[in-house]
Amino acid sequence: MVKICCIGAGYVGGPTMAVIALKCPSIEVAVVDISVPRINAWNSDQLPIYEPGLDDVVKQCRGKNLFFSTDVEKHVREADIVFVSVNTPTKTRGLGAGKAADLTYWESAARMIADVSKSDKIVVEKSTVPVKTAEAIEKILTHNSKGIKFQILSNPEFLAEGTAIQDLFNPDRVLIGGRETPEGNKAVQALKDVYAHWVPEDQILTTNLWSAELSKLAANAFLAQRISSVNAMSALCEATGADVTEVSYAVGKDTRIGPKFLNASVGFGGSCFQKDILNLVYICECNSLPEVAEYWRQVIKINDYQKNRFVNHVVSSMFNTVSNKKIAILGFAFKKDTGDTRETPAIDVCKGLLGDKARLSIFDPQVTEDQIQRDLTMNKFDWDHPLHLQPMSPTTVKQVTCVWDAYEATKDAHGICILTEWDEFRTLDFKRIYDNMQKPAFVFDGRNIVNAEQLREIGFIVYSIGKPLDAWLKDMPAVA
Repeated sequence: MVKICCIGAGYVGGPTMAVIALKCPSIEVAVVDISVPRINAWNSDQLPIYEPGLDDVVKQCRGKNLFFSTDVEKHVREADIVFVSVNTPTKTRGLGAGKAADLTYWESAARMIADVSKSDKIVVEKSTVPVKTAEAIEKILTHNSKGIKFQILSNPEFLAEGTAIQDLFNPDRVLIGGRETPEGNKAVQALKDVYAHWVPEDQILTTNLWSAELSKLAANAFLAQRISSVNAMSALCEATGADVTEVSYAVGKDTRIGPKFLNASVGFGGSCFQKDILNLVYICECNSLPEVAEYWRQVIKINDYQKNRFVNHVVSSMFNTVSNKKIAILGFAFKKDTGDTRETPAIDVCKGLLGDKARLSIFDPQVTEDQIQRDLTMNKFDWDHPLHLQPMSPTTVKQVTCVWDAYEATKDAHGICILTEWDEFRTLDFKRIYDNMQKPAFVFDGRNIVNAEQLREIGFIVYSIGKPLDAWLKDMPAVA
């Protein structure tokens, strides 16, 4: 029986291994992590991450051929294939601070694999890592191998949160990069055989190691670039009276471009886009390609600009001050159908409003108060370290309350900011909400999910990203 072990029980490791276990009943899969609370959660009815369909997959396999354990060394020792899916945060100090990936957790995982292994192993990079990481890991394993042979493969994940299980069931492609040697080819084939249980062979792509590593960074950079492109257009649409929804629809009808990732919004979030682009920028700089680095840096600059623009609209619309005004924040996750708040635009928007002394009432159907408070008090990039290594929140933000109901969040509020496109926000009773708000009542739709005209008929002053401006907003001070 082939044995697979995955180091890291997070958003990538957990769902990926659960689906491999479901699709490959003849393979024993162990997911290991040093975090006891996280493993306990994977073994309970309340999984540590929210992902549609994940519960069913885990329940079908757990205890049969899918195991979650804190006994890292035992399962690594017994495995034929070891996936490494650990955090690769952005460095906050030292060489490459603010851009380069911190490979501390990767390196310690590699040293541990070399230390405990008694038989030859295939080691698979599952985390997003900078190009040439495999080479570094290979050196660590080889220099500590005690005669045991290791083959390194790169198998980047292309999951989208909220649809991760469907993405795993029906991937656009599975990418496997390996050394172009007889041993490397054999290792690639072994991993290919695992995925071939359910993925058609023509969708399993094989490349060299560097191509696989760079393809992941490039894919995320291209996707983020599309979002920044349409967000840049949204600013021009507001200035000229055009409607970004109509513009992006017309652009997306061109089959060379296509309609996906062309929704204007308050900005992109998630654990990968910003981190991967910063990584790409750093790699370009290290390879003496400053023009290329600057090109990709602009994608992040536009994203930051869009979040600032949104906050400025809120403040300037409300008589240039939100001091001591209650603002309802609907949605905190970086997108719908996930509880993930990593790099969510809501963090910067909330911090911007708090900086102007607003009082915030936050509702998100999948994000806990503890998580929201952590996000609003943590330093940039701290979120990407394992939980037990994150600094504890020294204080809670006093001007922030978290509630479990949109109507409670909006009661007595001066304005509403919609920051996540949860379906339930589309069907709220906005007449009831309006009647219980301070007047004038404002809606700032950061996801373009409400019908602005209907809301205006109720009495709201509405700002939608990239749409012709409400007459009220035109009369207000200019937004920087």
